[in-house]
Amino acid sequence: MVGSVTGPALGPCIGGLVVTFAHWRIIFWVQVAMAGLGLVLSLLFVPEIQKREGEGKGEGERRPSSVREVLVVFNPVRIFRQWLYPNVLLCVCIPLLKMNKKTLTEQDLTCGLLAIFQYALLTSAREIFNPRFNLTSALVSGLFYLAPGAGFLLGSILGGRLSDHTVKRYIARRGGLRLPQDRLNSGLVTLCGVLPIAVLVYGWTLETRAGGMAVPVIAAFWAGVGLMGSFNGLNTYAAEAIPERRSEVISGKYIVQYLCSAGSSAAVVPLVKVIGVGWTFTICE
Repeated sequence: MVGSVTGPALGPCIGGLVVTFAHWRIIFWVQVAMAGLGLVLSLLFVPEIQKREGEGKGEGERRPSSVREVLVVFNPVRIFRQWLYPNVLLCVCIPLLKMNKKTLTEQDLTCGLLAIFQYALLTSAREIFNPRFNLTSALVSGLFYLAPGAGFLLGSILGGRLSDHTVKRYIARRGGLRLPQDRLNSGLVTLCGVLPIAVLVYGWTLETRAGGMAVPVIAAFWAGVGLMGSFNGLNTYAAEAIPERRSEVISGKYIVQYLCSAGSSAAVVPLVKVIGVGWTFTICE
């Protein structure tokens, strides 16, 4: 998870370095090289995780032998069908000590809403910082992304450890019973505390120009910590909520998440120009 979340933050910084000291076209050749390297590494080191029910009983996996069977295997309807489960589609922030089917924590929409803030922060930074602080160099403005990138990295590490600790605590409290939604309790502090405070400080210090550049940069770091601390439990819950449909649930989560990311990237700069930075990030929060 660390690589996938730090990439969007470090990419603009690397792009600023390239544009400052070399031709901008090199950026695209770097992307081609990284994509090729990723493909080679995935082919060599990523194991095949999809297992058929019969494999554990000594039966080999039968590959699709007709066009119809291939279409069935790649049918996207099985992904969207998982959205019929309320605990997969949405997310409600409630105390998760005692839960039943009506109050199962739902997570796809929450991941989408978190992605709205993540990409609003990353997409709008240059448009916000450059005119306010008279930044003219792509390298200097790109250095801002180190702050949320470091926050993403720290939040991923701390969030994972906190998630495991929370699960163990609830297992001990129940006398050995483990529930998938236990992991969601680990993200309540970051989701309801660290993240909203950091987002509000970031947006309104930029709006009022209070604290110079240091305060919003520090706030962006803590927003990154809160974001990844919240994502961690949600992502793990997606894999554990319906174990027999794990790949479909995770695929559906990413569909919602990146649709929200695309919409946020397209809308945030026009929204900042219309209502200002403070109100834009208040909405994102």
